[in-house]
Amino acid sequence: MSVVGFDFGNESGVVAVARQRGIDVVLNEESKRETPALVCFGDKQRFLGTAGAASSMMNPKNTISQVKRLIGRQFSDPELQRDIKTLPFAVTEGPDGYPLINVRYLGEARTFTPTQVLGMVLSNLKSIAETNLNSAVVDCCIGIPIYFTELQRRAVLDAAAIAGLHPLRLIHETTATALAYGIYKTDLPENDQLNVAFVDIGHASMQVCIAGFKKGQLKILAHSFDRTLGGRDFDEVLFQHFAVKFKEEYKIDVYQNARACLRLRAGCEKLKKVLSANPESPLNIECLMDEKDVRGFIKREEFEQISIPILERVRKPLERALAEADLTVENIHSVEVEAPKKKVKKFNVPVSEIVYGGMAPTDVQKAVEKEFEMALQDRVMEETKDKKNAVEAYVYDMRNKLHDKYQEFVTDSDKEALIAKLQEVEDWLYEDGEDETKGVYIAKLEELKKQGDPIEERYKEYTERGPVIDQLVYCIHSYREAAMSSDPKFDHIDLVEKQKVLNECVEAEAWLREKKQQQDMLPKYATPVLLSAEIRKKAEALDRFCRPIMTKPKPAKPASPEVPTPAPPQESEPQPQGSDNTYPNESAGAANSEVPPADAEPMETDKSETTHGAA
Repeated sequence: MSVVGFDFGNESGVVAVARQRGIDVVLNEESKRETPALVCFGDKQRFLGTAGAASSMMNPKNTISQVKRLIGRQFSDPELQRDIKTLPFAVTEGPDGYPLINVRYLGEARTFTPTQVLGMVLSNLKSIAETNLNSAVVDCCIGIPIYFTELQRRAVLDAAAIAGLHPLRLIHETTATALAYGIYKTDLPENDQLNVAFVDIGHASMQVCIAGFKKGQLKILAHSFDRTLGGRDFDEVLFQHFAVKFKEEYKIDVYQNARACLRLRAGCEKLKKVLSANPESPLNIECLMDEKDVRGFIKREEFEQISIPILERVRKPLERALAEADLTVENIHSVEVEAPKKKVKKFNVPVSEIVYGGMAPTDVQKAVEKEFEMALQDRVMEETKDKKNAVEAYVYDMRNKLHDKYQEFVTDSDKEALIAKLQEVEDWLYEDGEDETKGVYIAKLEELKKQGDPIEERYKEYTERGPVIDQLVYCIHSYREAAMSSDPKFDHIDLVEKQKVLNECVEAEAWLREKKQQQDMLPKYATPVLLSAEIRKKAEALDRFCRPIMTKPKPAKPASPEVPTPAPPQESEPQPQGSDNTYPNESAGAANSEVPPADAEPMETDKSETTHGAA
């Protein structure tokens, strides 16, 4: 079985599978390697991953992202307080001193812990893995930052339990990066250690890891981090730059509109990526706020100038990690990797675990049940939308076909009645039927099909009837020719049996001729009297009757009687004449006479010759 790994970030998550002697990153439903790590709560259901990202702009206050910054941290944490100010959704302090996320879900105000939301994100990643592997996923490996506290690690484990996962290991993200580097590195030294520094600047944090590699060996020498430095800081610099500029030029304050902030931040992120490969980049956003289109422009030199404070912060974690690695190496070389052995007495010590701030087992179980209920609600709503889309698709499809290929298979009155019904259902869909249950949409579709199915059946019978008739005619001709053939391979079949085959062919041909004449006299919009299913049934019955007769094997030839081969004459020793009443001429006569076989018929003799000889 393949091993599944999940890497959830502040903005997106990745699913990877170890298989086929390598690491395969799984594609989501949009054929992308990265899936947005967010949850959008709606009035009827949740939207996870890519579906949530599509709804985030229209529902920013109920779209939860950056949950990685919230789990396992107290509400009074200064870093958390700084993060909350940039979030479009509301975060309040819970009774235990930890943050609660406030959203509107199913038409009412609801609160969720960051651990619960992370469980939803992991559940979405799990479904992506299961779809790719076509099997259930339970055991997994999850990547976490090196700076996570024990409480944050326990929060990840609880979130995995809510998602129905069983993590075999929590691995540091930088260690996973170093491991991936070493797996595909084929020229590692056997004796001298190769030291490599890995710098990971994510959306909201920076991590540095220095690893030593030897052939078949990996050792983490040092690591460092900055939990508040990431790509979003560069985005924030651009955001503030253009927010001030647009306030001066267009008299709009994006800070007063959550949706405008999201759109401007998204535009700044794209602009940053363009500047990484180009000397300058424009920024154009339509209807950013107050129905005003905005345009901006910045050069790379200007961007680097306003980002100097951030670039200075990038150097510090790297310098700390290098210094730590050098100290570690010196300490290792100065030890002269042995202390005298001491006798140690071992005994078991009872240990009890008390976790402050973590979820109790009962709370985890309640969260699992709640996640199951929300997942069930999502599934019901998805099925409801599918049924609604089926009604809408039937309306448009049937209307087009009534004016095209179905035109000859329906009367004018029935056509007008069905078109009127389709228009009625279409109006209902966009008015009263906008928000209905799955059963209502199923009933509407069945109501339409009562009028539309007969038309479709007539068209279907018309298109399928010709090929099916050809099959029956071919079957009749094949068996008739075989029964009338003079081919020697059919000589062993009795004439009576051949006549039965001919009678069946005549009966089937007469039935087809009569039915076809009746069908040809009817218009296309009439109910057909010659159905494709009946023709197939007739062909199968004819084949079932004729095949055993015409494929009867030839009887085996009777075995010829075996004639014993006479033994060759043997030389006997000469006997004296007159002994044993043997005469000389008897031996010669016996040697020249022919002995008939045992089963030969008696030979007839000529009585006249016998009498004459006797005389």
